[in-house]
Amino acid sequence: MKIVELDGYGLNPGDLSWGAISKLGELKLYDRTSQEDVVSRAKEADVILINKVNITDEIMGQLPKLKYIGVLATGYNVVDIEAASRRGILVSNIPAYSTDSVAQMTFAHILNMVNRVEHYADLNRKGRWSNNPDFCYWDTPLMEISGKTIGILGLGSIGSKVARIAQDFGMDVYAFTSKSSSDLPVGIQKTTIDGLLSVSDILTLHCPLTSETRELINKESLKKMKHGALLINTGRGQLVNEQDVAEALNSGQLGGYGADVMCEEPPLADNPLFAQPNAFITPHVAWATIEARTRLMNILEENLKSYIDGSPNNIVNKTK
Repeated sequence: MKIVELDGYGLNPGDLSWGAISKLGELKLYDRTSQEDVVSRAKEADVILINKVNITDEIMGQLPKLKYIGVLATGYNVVDIEAASRRGILVSNIPAYSTDSVAQMTFAHILNMVNRVEHYADLNRKGRWSNNPDFCYWDTPLMEISGKTIGILGLGSIGSKVARIAQDFGMDVYAFTSKSSSDLPVGIQKTTIDGLLSVSDILTLHCPLTSETRELINKESLKKMKHGALLINTGRGQLVNEQDVAEALNSGQLGGYGADVMCEEPPLADNPLFAQPNAFITPHVAWATIEARTRLMNILEENLKSYIDGSPNNIVNKTK
């Protein structure tokens, strides 16, 4: 079996091993692959492994030996699933490997905005505290999150973890979710999207990207939020209209935006969010802790073993 990993650097920049995967077939590794090179590099592959490379119907049509696509992420919108199903190509993903890491990053953004640790540390490196007439100083609003309301849009594994952490901080937790109220853990109040927007001091996005959720946060929905509320996006960049978010930050309607994802990655240098001092953007690293990437590699190995054994795991499509 010939296995081709087309963009492996994101998962393994050198601190993990491909050894277990190489034992399952003839493995060819590429750190990065442009869309133009996908066919030439994968034309002999039975299995391709991808993270952000797009696999279209046209590409699949030029890969006659391809039987299996392993997406090294939870989201699999980079693959034309309908075309894969029609062509008899199985597609698998890596579910629930990054729950703890993404929940942690969610609160890293929240705590950054309410405590501004980096801001003060940077000022103090420049002598601000050393030259201060008093024993302390602050030049940003400081806020406790205990007693505040957090709204969670999407209550899957990550959203549920965020809810538990929020409760430990003493926050009131509201959620928009497809789950029934009777199935929710104690202390989580189900509400509508409009209800979530209106009640949240902090709104955090953990829903999948679909036609219904694309740019769900936009000029109109931002108007329904509390003035000065904080918005967190560790889900998908396209859940928000970035221009509208930038304008809401500029007007003060939003008090802060913490995001680990953007609509285009890497983003353009002139993205309007970069001009906003209360926009705090991390480079899509919530998933990238060594622990999460190790889990991802282990699940990938199990996915491939189960496929080879004829009982594939974590398959996201049905072949015809």
